[in-house]
Amino acid sequence: MAERGQTILLVDLDPQGNASTGLGIDPSERQLTSYDLLMGDVDCDAILLPTGLENLYISPANSDLSSADIDLVSNANRMHLLRNALRAPGMTKRRFDYVIIDCPPSLNLLTLNALIAADTVLVPLQAEFFALEGLSQLMLTLREVRQTANPELRVEGVLLTMYDQRNNLSQQVENDARATLGELVLRTIIPRNVRVSEAPSHAIPVLNYDTASRGAIAYRALARELLARHRKLDTQKETT
Repeated sequence: MAERGQTILLVDLDPQGNASTGLGIDPSERQLTSYDLLMGDVDCDAILLPTGLENLYISPANSDLSSADIDLVSNANRMHLLRNALRAPGMTKRRFDYVIIDCPPSLNLLTLNALIAADTVLVPLQAEFFALEGLSQLMLTLREVRQTANPELRVEGVLLTMYDQRNNLSQQVENDARATLGELVLRTIIPRNVRVSEAPSHAIPVLNYDTASRGAIAYRALARELLARHRKLDTQKETT
């Protein structure tokens, strides 16, 4: 999306910090992180870092986030900290076109903060059997969040990833997902691709690591599909 001219903020909310590492943010540069963004006692200008890629900025993460559940448990506003941080004057003046929140792979206080802060949820679905079971639980959680804390939250789409077209199981998972979820399943499919796996070890996105690889082509298609969806939604809002 940044490559197509959109100004993007990536909030790394995963204590593993994989998104930060994959974009070349050295651990020594992560003196201030998304943990500080949550706590709200540091100016966002000191937290957000350029990534070396045009139009793409990051709120980095490190293991400090691992203690967030314990550190914030006594905070009465603990579920809305990220929402408030992303709507603070210092943040809104930057005029990001999109804020993308990379969540940890578990349902905890950090993930709930992300769901309450977000407008939409993009759900990666690995093309394997057990991933479908996890998807059902996530959909139930999203319904609860809509009913209790963020009634405007919607599902952006379900994205099939690590898809092997030679594998019958991948095709079965796709068929089941499309039969159950219909148009929620995005047209774009991210294939298994060794270049996607290799790129993080070089601390650059696959679009830069091997711009002509199947993985890079797929992620560009995903960006086009998402941007087209948003243009369609904006048009619908203008005519109603």
